[in-house]
Amino acid sequence: MSIFLKRVYEPYDEADGCRVLIDRLWPRGISKEAAKLSYWLKDVAPSPELRKWFCHKPELFAEFRLRYLQELRTEEQKCILLNQLLDEAAKTSVTLLYGAKDPIYNHAVVLYEELERLQENKKTSFPSN
Repeated sequence: MSIFLKRVYEPYDEADGCRVLIDRLWPRGISKEAAKLSYWLKDVAPSPELRKWFCHKPELFAEFRLRYLQELRTEEQKCILLNQLLDEAAKTSVTLLYGAKDPIYNHAVVLYEELERLQENKKTSFPSN
């Protein structure tokens, strides 16, 4: 899978390929020009309620992860966006950009893992007759 994670504040690199901001809110202190985005998919981010509940507290991450996965797997708009990301990754590198300071306890990690899972399922599924 050619999907990567990167903080939006890290320098642009041509190897990033398709650069997709996956935060609901625009990251502070960065211009749209500096971000060099291909897309801003704010609707793939956690719901505002879930984001506020989590508040980037590591001790809540396990529960946050479960709740966010539930959103990713049951909300139609999020499912459509996941498939769009997988389709793009089949053609070129995709770099998921996020603003959170913590590289471990954030929604981008959960989204990345879910995309990996979906990609693996596509590889192992058989066409129906």
